[in-house]
Amino acid sequence: MFMTPKRSKMEVDESRVFRAEWTQRYLVVEPPEGEGALCLVCRRLVVATRERDVRRHYEAEHDYYERYVAEGERAALVERLQQGDLPVVTPLTPEERAARAGLGLARLLALKGRGWGEGDFVYQCMEVMLRDVLPEHVSALDGVDLSPEVTRQRVLNINKNLRSQLFNRAKDFKAYSLALDDQAFVAYENYLLVFVRGVGQDLEVQEELLTIINLTRHFSVGALMAAILEALQTAGLSLQRMVGLTTTHTLRMIGENSGLVSYMREKAVSPNCWNVIHYSGFLHLELLSSYDVDVNQIINTISEWIVLIKTRGVRRPEFQALLTESESEHGERVNGRCLNNWLRRGKTLKLIFSLRKEIEAFLVSIGATTVHFTDKQWLCDFGFLVDIMDHLRDLSELLRVSKVFAAAAFDHICTFEVKLSLLQRHIEEKNLTHFAAFREVVDELKQHLKEEQKIFDPDRYQVVICRLQKEFERHFKDLRFIKKDLELFANPFNFKPEYAPISVRVELTKLQANTNLWNEYRVKDLGQFYAGLSAESYPIIKGVACKVASLFDSNEICEKAFSYLTRNQHTLSQPLTDEHLHALFRIATTEIEPHWDDLVRGRNEPNP
Repeated sequence: MFMTPKRSKMEVDESRVFRAEWTQRYLVVEPPEGEGALCLVCRRLVVATRERDVRRHYEAEHDYYERYVAEGERAALVERLQQGDLPVVTPLTPEERAARAGLGLARLLALKGRGWGEGDFVYQCMEVMLRDVLPEHVSALDGVDLSPEVTRQRVLNINKNLRSQLFNRAKDFKAYSLALDDQAFVAYENYLLVFVRGVGQDLEVQEELLTIINLTRHFSVGALMAAILEALQTAGLSLQRMVGLTTTHTLRMIGENSGLVSYMREKAVSPNCWNVIHYSGFLHLELLSSYDVDVNQIINTISEWIVLIKTRGVRRPEFQALLTESESEHGERVNGRCLNNWLRRGKTLKLIFSLRKEIEAFLVSIGATTVHFTDKQWLCDFGFLVDIMDHLRDLSELLRVSKVFAAAAFDHICTFEVKLSLLQRHIEEKNLTHFAAFREVVDELKQHLKEEQKIFDPDRYQVVICRLQKEFERHFKDLRFIKKDLELFANPFNFKPEYAPISVRVELTKLQANTNLWNEYRVKDLGQFYAGLSAESYPIIKGVACKVASLFDSNEICEKAFSYLTRNQHTLSQPLTDEHLHALFRIATTEIEPHWDDLVRGRNEPNP
């Protein structure tokens, strides 16, 4: 979210002009002096009059008044407030406070991936603590029901509340993009996670889970397409507002003739919208790229080592750091797919490489094969894999930073592609400056081989880097098509008008001649600057800004969901309905705060 920008001296921004519909929606009126919005409830002045600022004040301070939902009730409430008749805020009854506590604990259990039945255990813990510390307050727990059935229903109610809030906000999206992740789930069934990133008139970015689709029941691309369109329709999101798609690069997603992306782009074609921008390299970058660079099935071998260490070497002190890292990612027990995903991370491979001597000694002690440690080619492939995955990890961490916009993320991609070209030249010259693990392996081999013996073949690794380069070119091809739009968005004052699309040249020239806007651009970040830019004076540039801002600029929300799943894989592998899984993942990934009063009093806005 962005800080509130100051009012431009020369431009009046329509997004900062008081709108009449806010009176009933947020209980504010335009003050006599015409600056800001005056709250009818607390009589405070909301200085920066953009809808997000007014909405935040209302949701933070006066959420109680959401109980007045009917149009007639709302109008009567506004009239009473204008006359100074402030409705009495009814305090929560003891039963409602108990319900509020139960809702909070249900949400906490969901966030931690705990089973429904653990609510009873939490209740027993609180009872024991209160009996010893505050015995006079033990009776406060009498109304708190944490039974599995009630906890399960409360999680579903929280999900409905969050879903309603998302749908209400989605109505104001000027542009949005979808992220489709079919590689996150590691439980007994596979699911497609669908995330939405929407941008309103003030460029406030909202990233949320839109829906979860069971791939077992929606196996065909046509069925998937229908499920996604149904979710969009339910949220009130038209395809004409869709700007981008980011996906994994599986055949189900990007198959040339039968992939989901081609179907989505056909559906989204409209004379009033961009061609949908698709890129497939953001999600699970390390995981999916590892299959392109693992030239000798290194990870399969390492997986066998880890299983042996977990079963027969768990007490060895040299492996404690590795085991701790493993347990922090996915707990003490782990299924094969989850272990495989963990091993395809640059950080994990680097740690295992540093323990290779200890692992060899351990394998010898238990009588397991150590043939790989005498295989020159395998050791070189191992070192090369560790280094390439470490470079990919650096890129993945850069792409995990959100709210930087797609222009900055694309810069990171372009920089990495230049880096790959440099690495390819270095390999050709047998210069291992940027291959620390590979260089370490080569130095060790030199001590045991004759000088004239060839240690590694540069062509073998050049082919791998070249293949990775081609994959990056393919995954981010569409972003190159809109490179001018990205550059215009990121540097509007340095972009030469003659290189801009004809439709935007007049506005761009006018923008670059405005000294006040130039001063704002220098002191504010891009979000703040474009939020304060007049849509009336610069409609085309503002439109481009909304579209670019709606493109996914990071994999943060997808990684959040993936992390939640891997940490709680055994809980989530239990028989759960799709509705419950949806609720758990929404609670785990959302930035929206539930409306607790509505939940306590059993009120939820009707689902669209």
